[in-house]
Amino acid sequence: MKKLIALLLALMVMFSLGACGSKETTDSTANNDAAATDDAAATDDAAATDDAATEDTGDTGAADGELIKVGIINNDPNESGYRTANDADMKAVFTEENGYDATYAYSLKNDEQIAAAQKFVQDEVDYLLISAAGTAGWDSVLMDAQNAGIRVILFDRTIDADDSLYAASIVSDMALEGETAVNWLADQGLDEYNIIHIQGVMGSAAQVGRTGALDEMVAANDNWNLVTQQTAEWNAETAQQIVQSVIDSGEEFNVIYAENDDMAKGAVAALDKANISHGVDGDVIIMGFDCNKWALEELLAGNWNYDGQCNPFQASYIDEIIKGIENGQEPAEKVVIMEEKGFDAATITQEDVDQYGI
Repeated sequence: MKKLIALLLALMVMFSLGACGSKETTDSTANNDAAATDDAAATDDAAATDDAATEDTGDTGAADGELIKVGIINNDPNESGYRTANDADMKAVFTEENGYDATYAYSLKNDEQIAAAQKFVQDEVDYLLISAAGTAGWDSVLMDAQNAGIRVILFDRTIDADDSLYAASIVSDMALEGETAVNWLADQGLDEYNIIHIQGVMGSAAQVGRTGALDEMVAANDNWNLVTQQTAEWNAETAQQIVQSVIDSGEEFNVIYAENDDMAKGAVAALDKANISHGVDGDVIIMGFDCNKWALEELLAGNWNYDGQCNPFQASYIDEIIKGIENGQEPAEKVVIMEEKGFDAATITQEDVDQYGI
C-alpha cells in the first residue's frame, strides 16, 4: 500500500513539472541532443587527428605523437667555420617537423657543459647529445643520466668514459686526422723541420689527437723541432700573435702546423705582414684542419699546402640511431667513425673544393 501511494504521488509531481515546464524541457532535451551530437563529432575529429598524428610520427619512434625531447650540448657556434656548420646541421635535423623538441646549450668550457648536462637530466629529456669541450670529468653526470633512463649519444668528439654510459658515439678519429697530416708532412722530405705548432683548446679530443701525432713524430726524429707549441684556443687573432712573436724573436721556422683553419688563417696574416712567403714554392709550409671552403680555396690558389678534413655533418646519423632506439632497435655499432681525408695543394681540384668545402 505504501508503495502504491508513493507511486501515485511521484506521478502527480512529474505531471505538474511537465505542465509548467514543457518548453524548457523540450529545449533542454534538444540542447542535450545537440551536445551529444557535438561531442560525438568532436570525438570523431579527435580520433581522426590522433590517427593522423600516429601516421605522421610513425617513423620518428614517437608512436603516441609526443615530441622526443633532446638536450644538445655543443661548443660555441662562433668558434670556427666547422662549428658553425656542425650547429646548423643539428638545427636542420632536430626540428618539431621531424619529431623533436630540442634545447641547446653552448660552451667552450668543460665544467659549464657538464653543468648544462646536469640541468638537462633534471629537465628529464629523453636523449642527451654531447660534443664535449674536454674529454675528462663526464662519468658522474652520465651515470645520473643512465639512472634517469636518459640515453646519451656523443657526437663530434670522444670522451674518457666507459662506453656503457652512452648509447653511441658518432665522431671523427682525431688521432687519425693528426697521423694523416703528419705523415703527409714527413713525405715532403725536408732536411729539417722547424715547426710552429698552434694548438686548439687544450684537452679537447681534436687537440689531443692532432697534437699527439705531431709529438710522436718529433720525439722519433732528430731533424723535427718544435720552435714553439702554444694554444690559440681555435682563435685566429691569438694564432697571429703567436706567429708574430716567433718572427720578432728571429727564430727560424719552415712549417706552421695549426690545428684548425682559423688559426692557420691568423698565422698566415702574420707571415703576410712580415713579407714571408708561404704555400707552394714558399718558405713556409702551411697546414690546417677542418676544410672550410675558403681554406680549400687557399690550397687551390697555392697559398696553403695541406688541409685535413673534419666532417661536421653528424646529425642524420644521430637521428637514425634515435629513431631506431624508439622502435626498439639498439645501434648496430657503438662507435661510428666519420669518413675523412687530407688535401694537398698539389693535387686538389675545384671539384674537391665544391664537394668537401664547408
